[in-house]
Amino acid sequence: MLSLFVLIGKPVIVLGITGAMGYRKRTGFLAGLTLAQISEFSLIFMAMGLSVGHLHDRALGLVTLIGLITICLSTYMITYSHQLYSRLEGLLGPFERSVPYREVQAGELDPGGRFDVLLFGLGRYGKGIARRLAQQGLRVLGVDFNPEVVRSWRDPDIFVVYGDVTDPEFVGTLPLRRAKWALSAVPEHHTGVTHTDPRLAMIEALRLHGFGGQIAVAAQHAIDVDRLRGAGADLVLLPFQDAADQAVDLILRGERPPLAGRGRARRREGDRVVMRRLLCGRSLTGD
Repeated sequence: MLSLFVLIGKPVIVLGITGAMGYRKRTGFLAGLTLAQISEFSLIFMAMGLSVGHLHDRALGLVTLIGLITICLSTYMITYSHQLYSRLEGLLGPFERSVPYREVQAGELDPGGRFDVLLFGLGRYGKGIARRLAQQGLRVLGVDFNPEVVRSWRDPDIFVVYGDVTDPEFVGTLPLRRAKWALSAVPEHHTGVTHTDPRLAMIEALRLHGFGGQIAVAAQHAIDVDRLRGAGADLVLLPFQDAADQAVDLILRGERPPLAGRGRARRREGDRVVMRRLLCGRSLTGD
């Protein structure tokens, strides 16, 4: 019974708290699963109590048994958290406010209802892409799972919302119909509640909701290219390899870096070509 309370009761308590704070039921459910066990500190406290004579051996044995059970089972609960949520979603309605204001949807905030590019991940790489696209006149909707990034965003030309790219329900709320491209700058196993590859989750969610544009994802290793293309990515970006290729090209042509002199003008002209391809819905690589 005590193990069941930890495995079920703690996630339910977290669901109630996060729901009251204005978060969606999915956020509370996934967060609650990560707390569905007792920690090793419980064993330390029990051992300390036993050493000073405040507890009996049977109490330490009971807590150890509960720890083994909950730690083992919660591991599988976290691993299969998305499947569990899909099965239990219908029962979790009471734990979500009618308006989960902490996670306002993009459709509720967008004044125009149209974006050219949906960009997931606003780290250094994603932020640079977003700003360069905006400089070319494209409307960019940025999505990030870090609330601090969203709260501190100061670029008025780029609209930013909080959201989890691994959540198909959230992806379905985005303005997908008119977007030409959806781009993921989120690395594998980024900061998320589960260990699901956010790039594959994004591709699956976009196709599930009938996204008709093209999909680009960033990868750190060339070995991932075939896997991501097989999953449905139209374009796989390799930031380090792309930067190296451009550096070699500049060196062989004997040009200045693109941010100085004539190279800057050429860079802007290259950007215009890329943007025209984006707006026409064609792959950047010509594939």
